[in-house]
Amino acid sequence: MLRRMYSVPEHITMAGLGAGLIGSVYPMIMAHTGGQGIPCPLRTLTGVPCPFCGLTTATVALTHGQWATAASTSPLAYLVAALVVGTTPVLAARLAGLAGPPRPWSGRARQRTRNAVLVIVAMSWVFQLHRYGFL
Repeated sequence: MLRRMYSVPEHITMAGLGAGLIGSVYPMIMAHTGGQGIPCPLRTLTGVPCPFCGLTTATVALTHGQWATAASTSPLAYLVAALVVGTTPVLAARLAGLAGPPRPWSGRARQRTRNAVLVIVAMSWVFQLHRYGFL
């Protein structure tokens, strides 16, 4: 049986850490390149925001201490940030060889997690639809 080196939350942590690093320099990159930012493909094509609209703006705001801007743009950024903070010590311990590989989740735990993610994404989409005046 092939075991994964990192768990799904740890993969999200690594992505979140990468997003935080990019978010901390993103405004400087945009200022130097004259870029307008990364448009949402769904919103660009249809005018309808996706559940993840505003996540780049919220990440940049969080990395620069603009808490209210992050909350009003995409509260999902706070959830990712909390996951990053909570799982970074485990990830660091795994990288240092102090923790073993993750244990596989049971089918029931995977299903509960999948359902929770679906609810979170749906709530984020409702938030974005309301934010852009669709609800």
